[in-house]
Amino acid sequence: MRITVIGAGAWGTAIAMAACRVGGHEVCLHVRDEAQAAALRDQGQNARYLTGVDLPSGLSILSGPLAPLVAQAQTQDLFIVATPMSGLRATLQALHAVPGPVAWLCKGFESGSGLMPHEVQAQVAPHLQAGALSGPSFALEVARSQPTALVAASPHAAVRDALVQAFHGSALRVYANDDIVGVEVGGAVKNVLAIATGLCDGLDLGLNARAALITRGLAEMTRLGLALGAKAETFMGLSGLGDLVLTATGDLSRNRKVGLLLAQGLSLEQAVASLGHVAEGVYSARTVWQRAQSLDVDMPITEAVVALLDGRLQAREAVQVLMGRGPRGESVGA
Repeated sequence: MRITVIGAGAWGTAIAMAACRVGGHEVCLHVRDEAQAAALRDQGQNARYLTGVDLPSGLSILSGPLAPLVAQAQTQDLFIVATPMSGLRATLQALHAVPGPVAWLCKGFESGSGLMPHEVQAQVAPHLQAGALSGPSFALEVARSQPTALVAASPHAAVRDALVQAFHGSALRVYANDDIVGVEVGGAVKNVLAIATGLCDGLDLGLNARAALITRGLAEMTRLGLALGAKAETFMGLSGLGDLVLTATGDLSRNRKVGLLLAQGLSLEQAVASLGHVAEGVYSARTVWQRAQSLDVDMPITEAVVALLDGRLQAREAVQVLMGRGPRGESVGA
């Protein structure tokens, strides 16, 4: 199989490395500009995002327009879009004529439109056989070949099969799922909830508070997913509970780090600037909340995060708002 990964950030680089380790694939990492491509070739690693991890010798580094790659594409070729959510629309437009499977790695709702990735694809490239590769994964651990499990989500069996064939190996397990709505809702909402959990940890509220926040956050995620047509069981799997636990508790989580820094008194601008990477939860929180409002879905944790990011609440005020809610029964609907 010929696999082209578009985008040489941490996750794009890591997943290209994982494909090389499976063996039997021709893997290409497409880089935005030639200067960046030359640095990757010369250094033998992605020093900006994955310092100290050597690139496989079989990984090809390319740059330049995508049009020649699209023109040469065959039905068995796989394209992986590894851009941030903000770059998905333009990249899918460039890939609209690809005859084989396409998948994206980004998680979130598109700013402005409020659309999930598969909804963006339905608008700009409706004829693509496409899907998402998602789940609990830090790029650095995948690059280091540490054990990881992901979900290949698509309504198309051919896309799910291609993703399993491309990436399933000794260090990376890939499970197929046809509920792309549930998988994408999980991937988007967990970033917002991780900011809240980082805030909780940064204020030293304790492990009881963290457990409560994660559990009630999972209920919020599930409510939104069900309203959008997802399957409830998806949120008990890798792309729901699994991704939420990882992102809300892991020290490599950028979204959790934002919450920690806000708890320390940094402004949002200072917190984001200190990361050096994209924290998707910062950009998708408001969109998640707006989508929930349009469906009359109650998401109090998400609402508090949006107020915090907007500067309408301070860190401890956000906690007081959540703890001050009235009593109710425990259920997804509560």
